Amino acid sequence: MKKLMEITCPCCEAKLKVDIVTEAVITYEEKKKKPAIEDFAKAVQNLKGEAARRDEAFQKSFAATKNQGEVFNKKFDELLKQAKADPTKGPPKKPFEFD
Repeated sequence: MKKLMEITCPCCEAKLKVDIVTEAVITYEEKKKKPAIEDFAKAVQNLKGEAARRDEAFQKSFAATKNQGEVFNKKFDELLKQAKADPTKGPPKKPFEFD
């Protein structure tokens, strides 16, 4: 009869050898991980590309903010036209006015 049972952890995929009688972990072996950076030149190239992507995102955000005042003015004008077209409608009721 085996005294040691080999178990693989479902979370970290480590291999454990457990003694059946004492229910104690005898050995523990972590899963071998890949190195964080396999190719240094490729990692540098990716970082150079990140700067261009950040700049592009900033320019889009800046342009949207720059035009935001015009968009608000157009929305206000349209809502003002709707309010003048139907003066009987009035402002919307507040939640405490429904009683």
